[in-house]
Amino acid sequence: MDVVATAGHVDHGKSALVRALTGMEPDRLADEQRRGLTIDLGFAWRALPSGREVAFVDVPGHERFLSNMMAGVGPAPAVCLVVAADQGWQEQSDDHLAAITALGITGGLIVLTRADLASAEQLTATEAQLRRAVTDSALHDAPVVTVSARTGSGLEELMHTLDTVLAQAPVPNTTDRVRLWVDRSFSVKGSGTVITGTLTAGTLRVGDRLQLVGRTGTKATAVRGLHRQNAQLREITPTSRVAVNLRELTVAQVHRGDALVSPDAWPAVTVVDVRSVTGSDFSDAPQELMVYLGTAVVSARVRPLGDGHARLTLERALPLQHGDRLVLSSPGARFVFAGALVLDVNPPALARRGDGARRARELEGRPIAGDPDAEVRRRGAMTRSALYHLGLRLPEHWGTPATVQQPDPWQINPDALHRWATALHRAVTDHLRQDPLAPGLTTGAAASVLSRCSPPLPEASLLPRVVAAAQLESADGLVAPPGHRPQLGHAEAGLTALEARLREQPFAAPEADDLAAGGLGARELAAAERMGRVLRLPGEVILLPTAPALAMRALAGLEQPFTTSAARQALDTTRRVAIPLLEHLDARGWTRRVDGATRTIVR
Repeated sequence: MDVVATAGHVDHGKSALVRALTGMEPDRLADEQRRGLTIDLGFAWRALPSGREVAFVDVPGHERFLSNMMAGVGPAPAVCLVVAADQGWQEQSDDHLAAITALGITGGLIVLTRADLASAEQLTATEAQLRRAVTDSALHDAPVVTVSARTGSGLEELMHTLDTVLAQAPVPNTTDRVRLWVDRSFSVKGSGTVITGTLTAGTLRVGDRLQLVGRTGTKATAVRGLHRQNAQLREITPTSRVAVNLRELTVAQVHRGDALVSPDAWPAVTVVDVRSVTGSDFSDAPQELMVYLGTAVVSARVRPLGDGHARLTLERALPLQHGDRLVLSSPGARFVFAGALVLDVNPPALARRGDGARRARELEGRPIAGDPDAEVRRRGAMTRSALYHLGLRLPEHWGTPATVQQPDPWQINPDALHRWATALHRAVTDHLRQDPLAPGLTTGAAASVLSRCSPPLPEASLLPRVVAAAQLESADGLVAPPGHRPQLGHAEAGLTALEARLREQPFAAPEADDLAAGGLGARELAAAERMGRVLRLPGEVILLPTAPALAMRALAGLEQPFTTSAARQALDTTRRVAIPLLEHLDARGWTRRVDGATRTIVR
């Protein structure tokens, strides 16, 4: 199915044209039919001569219903601009054409309606008018067809022309992520909440888990059923007018302007940097503009960034991506102020003096199509999924440019990696200089150091790559130079003397005063333990690491099971040493308790 939205001045025959083409009444509301004035969106469909199915979205032309008109044209990939031959080019013709141009819709045609009411001179004059009007617009090459909805004249030619135009349209991506802008929501008895919209990319399937991004935040939902042209389907591909029956949401929770999206695949953003694509100067923009995208309309504060660029702060979050086209208008005004292209949906903060001017220069050099490599350079490192999340289209074999290396799944900028490695090496060196007893810098402290770099390390999972680039090692939650051993300094002599003493009397653990006299405090002993030079048992019992094995030799000569007293005598030590040593052997599984008073060796 293809989807075409009508556009044009009020009372130029848009609804009559759709009615004549499809035999369906696009005006759904009784008030619309009574007054002959389209107020809200209408929908109808038919098959073209080629067999191609086309759905029409009929929009209101009156200036009071600009938001409704934008909700119909915004998601549509093609447009039919209607001009009454007997009335000529009018004010809303200009406004609707400006919106079409701002949205970048190039697929479409122009229809001169009410030909039966116009003289030959009027037909010639109106066609000349519109040709001048569209010269610099998105429809400058669009075909023009003259018709009469009342007599049927020209309708067959219109169908063949529309067939040709739609055949030339780009093929929609059926595997892309879904973003369906909601244009209607209602409740069906026995089914629950149903929304309608125009699916332009991705595929919807019954059972799909999705998210609704809207006025009240993001909500989880699932597809209960799918309809197209009143037919129930299990799967719908673009481009299609689709009705989606949703689970887990009430109709009160869904509004026009909400978007049904693939879960966790879209950034819901409130701040974007944009470029004017209609020649408008943002330095002349009001402080607040209305932003139209899809079926959504939100207000936004404007911060000019040079003549052709601006930062928009939206009143609520929208699922946006790089390359989205926005229509901007002044609040209360019934004309388009500018068309804008989204350049960045995750822009940097502008907090320091001169940040705005620097950002303007950066945006001026940014390509319209987006530059994944530039994003990686700016942010230091990004995953392919994060780039895709922002709407940047990646080459199939991306990851080989000289400026970027690819440790899958990350793309890391070498300059940023060098800065991170340098900062980490300096932090580790400074830490060990200030604290020679330290075994290294904790990985938490290392991550904190890198989070303060420019650009900051985006994720802690990249720390091992930075450690390697800094020619350091990481183990047991510590980062240190290869082969690093804590430096005991003045305590080295005391530890050497203690080792000699324990080699002579393996179970004669020193008292606290002896340790203090040798300069062996808690930190020195902890460092010595990490170096594998001592064994520390509860109660600050200090032995050599060989003590457990030596104890087992002595205990093996006892009658089994043995008492603590017998073990103490065999080891020639005190209860202060014997009890924690025996508990240590129990914990290793070398001995086990038989009862409350005896143990035995585990053989």
